[in-house]
Amino acid sequence: MKEIRFILILCTTFFCSCSNESSNDLVNPIPEKVSYSRDVKPITDSNCIPCHNNPPLNGAPMSLLTKLQVQDAIVNRGLLDRISRDQGAPGMMPNGGIRLPQNSIDIIKKWQADGFLE
Repeated sequence: MKEIRFILILCTTFFCSCSNESSNDLVNPIPEKVSYSRDVKPITDSNCIPCHNNPPLNGAPMSLLTKLQVQDAIVNRGLLDRISRDQGAPGMMPNGGIRLPQNSIDIIKKWQADGFLE
């Protein structure tokens, strides 16, 4: 009986200690200053380049290979709106894919707020 009680206490302690106190426990923190080459380019390379290459594929209207192209897409083409739409919403990007994690969207938003640093 003592062994069963000990095992139950041990399991309860183990499962109660496996929790997250905040969403910060689940994602990498956003850098104080976001740069294109370190923070944004890896996001666009892995999520956007399959269609927004040079030349663009699958009906994509522009390339997103360079800092200036991504910056222009944010300022003039509604990139932040498109990547922020709910999964499956019309016009959501990546087209036909899974919505970017909110942390990735927040990094791109902060890059804009920081002044599009290289």
